[in-house]
Amino acid sequence: MKKTSCWLLLGTLLISLSGLAKAETPTVAAASSLQFALSEITTRFQAESGQQVRLNFGSSGNFRRQIAQGAPFEVFLSADDINALALHEDGLTESEGIVYAYGRLVWLQRAERDDLPGEGDPLAAVERALEEYRETGRRSRIALANPEHAPYGVAARHVLERVGLWDEIQPLKVMGENVSQAAQFALSADARGGLVAYSLALAPTLAERSDYVLIPEDWHAPLNQRMVLVKGAGETAHRFYDYLQGDEAREILARYGFGLPAEPLQEEP
Repeated sequence: MKKTSCWLLLGTLLISLSGLAKAETPTVAAASSLQFALSEITTRFQAESGQQVRLNFGSSGNFRRQIAQGAPFEVFLSADDINALALHEDGLTESEGIVYAYGRLVWLQRAERDDLPGEGDPLAAVERALEEYRETGRRSRIALANPEHAPYGVAARHVLERVGLWDEIQPLKVMGENVSQAAQFALSADARGGLVAYSLALAPTLAERSDYVLIPEDWHAPLNQRMVLVKGAGETAHRFYDYLQGDEAREILARYGFGLPAEPLQEEP
């Protein structure tokens, strides 16, 4: 009897410690367009609160699938509405969450080039790459995130379809698993450039070696970036979620080119 009681006590203790660890160090699944902005926000949050947060960056569609399969994320910051709301519809989040930012798309290319397209024709570089391919067979790669699971890839496809270039660029296209990887591809030696997140173009490590031009917002569906708390999220996850709606976090997001909702209020559960 004593042995059984001991095992029960040990089991209860392990469960309690597990729950405490989850509350103290939540893992956040974040769209890779947030790689630099969210890292800066998290550093401030940890310094001010004394609580730790673990960041995991990737594509929103992949995170949606992982959370649906039971991955232990407590906060999900998507690059769109669709993936976050799909989890809510499946009963996996505490509420519909909030739109915390609006994303923008840019044409990004290496800084040493002297032929950055103008705002009136931001895809001129794509057209020139296609002309060169037709005339010489040379493939200057066009980078974008995979539209199968990356919202910025979906936006890039919309833009290219709008101007009738999506089918034509197939021989030149190179796709990243997420928009951060696509930005790296866009700046590689064999690439002409790429369609990536504005927030990445403004990041110091990329800005010093690249140039960009904004893509008009009405050339693609809005990138309404929504975040949600996954059911079972702990106390630290809730505090971090609230912090992301505060003035300091919003100032950082704005500095990285994100548009901000006027009143970032949480939806009713």
